[in-house]
Amino acid sequence: MHIAVIGTGYVGLVSGACFAEFGVDVTCVDVDSLKIEKLNNGEIPIYEPGLDQLVDKNVRDGRLHFTTDIASAVKQAKVVFLAVGTPPKEDGSPDMSYYQQAALDVARAMNGYKVLVTKSTVPIGTGNWLRKFVSENLAVETDFGVASNPEFLREGAAIDDFMRPDRVVIGSNEPQAIEIMKELYRPLYLIETPIVITSLEAAELIKYAANAFLATKITFINEIANLCDAIGCDVHDVARGMGMDNRIGRKFLHPGPGYGGSCFPKDTRALTTVADQFGVETLIVDAVIEANDRQRDAMIPKIEKLVGGLSGKQIGMLGLSFKPETDDMRESPAIDIAHKLIEKGASVKAFDPVAMDEAKHFINGIDYASDEYEAIDGADAIVIVTEWNQFRALDMERVKGLLRSPKIADLRNIYEPEDMRALGFEYVGVGR
Repeated sequence: MHIAVIGTGYVGLVSGACFAEFGVDVTCVDVDSLKIEKLNNGEIPIYEPGLDQLVDKNVRDGRLHFTTDIASAVKQAKVVFLAVGTPPKEDGSPDMSYYQQAALDVARAMNGYKVLVTKSTVPIGTGNWLRKFVSENLAVETDFGVASNPEFLREGAAIDDFMRPDRVVIGSNEPQAIEIMKELYRPLYLIETPIVITSLEAAELIKYAANAFLATKITFINEIANLCDAIGCDVHDVARGMGMDNRIGRKFLHPGPGYGGSCFPKDTRALTTVADQFGVETLIVDAVIEANDRQRDAMIPKIEKLVGGLSGKQIGMLGLSFKPETDDMRESPAIDIAHKLIEKGASVKAFDPVAMDEAKHFINGIDYASDEYEAIDGADAIVIVTEWNQFRALDMERVKGLLRSPKIADLRNIYEPEDMRALGFEYVGVGR
């Protein structure tokens, strides 16, 4: 089977490489000629563990191709995935201009029956809009199918999530399109991956609903952590006791400075926008968005109290990306925390294993270090913002010698308070 993937961003590139690994002939398309040139030269534009090897292997095996020629890619494909960006606009609704342009390009290139599949996260009703829009703009009259196939890829674990997913969701109202999609995902069916067949609208909503629920879970445990700080108990004990209830589950009960990234902030806002359009209140999701914003602000008093006022203080910040194993800085808590520290008169020197180049587009007024120890040299305190593995086993004697005063604000709770205090550190976590 030949497929085309329109868009070589995070979702499109990972999906294209993984489908090629299934044995499918994949052509990835992008309007950015520089990006395509780099991909054809073996340069991967994003950091995702294992992606460079997967792309290289399938390019060498002749199953994965990159081009700016959308017409040729569509003409030879049986399935066309739309995986272009849908960034949030100022009102929280997704910007569909890239998606609409991609749909127009596909319509003009259609030369026979194909299944057009939405892979991007899009508003409910987009599938029906796609059918009408493409029908009105066909250069050659032909039938086609429409489906929604939302992605559930975690940055830092995307390849494993694609190859061994919890489920595959296929939304369509057309039996022929569903059968073609099931055939495409046959390698996963053979390992008994659940294939969930729904309507177009349900598939579109599943993505938003899943991300909003996970964001709610993170925000809930953050509020419990703040209560633990006030009471004087350990949120890890509370989270463990909660998570053992199978109705709740242990995942996403890790407190910190709030969620970030390309999905949770965008999708929670988009869900509330969609609900407003249908006249439905989303009181829980609205509260989650507000509470997450406040959680970032709540980190500053912790640091301020630890160092005795921020004016004139030097802070060594460890971690900048919104989570480990990615260079994604979108909506990272580090952005707000760094800017607020600077506003209060502190200087910040930061280190991140992979995200520093990207961070320079998001954070102004900080210095960057060559490693974690340079970042904390001469600092009044360490602030751990991202839980990279290499930060979990710092040489604490060396750390103590480099710091102006032995103080740690561990916003990801990667160390045990008792252990740090036994080593002579003043330590503050989140809910510890």
